[in-house]
Amino acid sequence: MRHGPERVHSLGAERSAMSRRRFLVAAAAVAGSVAFPGVLGGCTSSVTSGGFAKDPPLERKIAQMLLVGFRGLTLEATNYIYRDIQKYRIGGTIVFDRDAKLKTYGRNITSPAQLRALTASLRAISPTPLFIAVDQEGGKVARLKESYGFPPTVSAQYLGTLNDPAVTKQYADSMAATLADNGLNMNFAPVLDLNVNPESPAIGALERSFSADPAVVTEHAGIFVDSHDARGIATAFKHFPGHGSAKADSHLGFVDVTDTWSEVELQPYRNMIAAGKARMVMTAHVFNRHIDPELPATLSPAFITGLLRDQLGFGGVVVTDDLQMEGLTQFFDFKTIVERSILAGADIILVSNNLEYDPEVTPTTINHVVNLVRTGRISEERIDQSYQRIIALKDQLAL
Repeated sequence: MRHGPERVHSLGAERSAMSRRRFLVAAAAVAGSVAFPGVLGGCTSSVTSGGFAKDPPLERKIAQMLLVGFRGLTLEATNYIYRDIQKYRIGGTIVFDRDAKLKTYGRNITSPAQLRALTASLRAISPTPLFIAVDQEGGKVARLKESYGFPPTVSAQYLGTLNDPAVTKQYADSMAATLADNGLNMNFAPVLDLNVNPESPAIGALERSFSADPAVVTEHAGIFVDSHDARGIATAFKHFPGHGSAKADSHLGFVDVTDTWSEVELQPYRNMIAAGKARMVMTAHVFNRHIDPELPATLSPAFITGLLRDQLGFGGVVVTDDLQMEGLTQFFDFKTIVERSILAGADIILVSNNLEYDPEVTPTTINHVVNLVRTGRISEERIDQSYQRIIALKDQLAL
């Protein structure tokens, strides 16, 4: 843990409970995953349809769990991401237009031609199918901006307020086509957060939620999924179990939704899972003592394994929100965050290298997780579960 109890006490009595209790020393390995419809069933050979070995060395399986960001408009052999992809065979990378740490633009995206060349270079050096992800929600959260030459987008709030499925389909089709045409195959969207608090700094204030009505969110998010599915792009629902009622932003620090969150915020997830439209789910770094009195959702077996997988029946890929966000790093060191997120049931570990910047994060993380397995803190079965879910999704997308 990064800070002592006195640091957490300053956040208030309810928050102090999080640090006073001893953090979970270990968590049971995740039980067998629920089959992902049409993906996990019937796969019995030693090699998947995408060419992945079903039982590669441990290091390779762990590497597939990593999705790492980098700096650069072109791919140079001296860039650590070149090594991470070609040597370590990480599962994916993420691109941004803005460098949050340097507070500058032009990190990975400046124009369609530039982006197409970059993504083609990334794919060309990868020995295995590669996720290339982006946050393209529309409106204020769009990395592929109209000012760079990409098609215009509108916010989820605009579409939900208009509540015209035909218009939503028009924008969803355009977005999915833009991503596919520019070599992107994973979108951290759509947002399933309910607009419970319109002033919520991370959601409502940025117009990222379709609506406070779960039915409206479900309908419009489903249209986005269909459009992306048609283009072979993985979608990720966020931010589980719901960030729309929060009064703070987990990019900037501790977020406690204990007194604002309600179970209605699970309804869009329940609906989408039941409809077979849930490909990936991204966790939120929110704390709710009614569900887990010690750990935020990203690090909590109660949230990911208990609530999302066991209760809601989700068998697909769980991806963490960026593990460098202060909602986690304010209280935990990076190695603890990685260990806890895997024990909780996360499959893909997202490290944007945008809020912080560590060129050695890939080998450091792989070596750390290998050691956790070798010492018995994490079971290899837990790693296998994530590996199988990841390659099943890649096979489904036929990357």
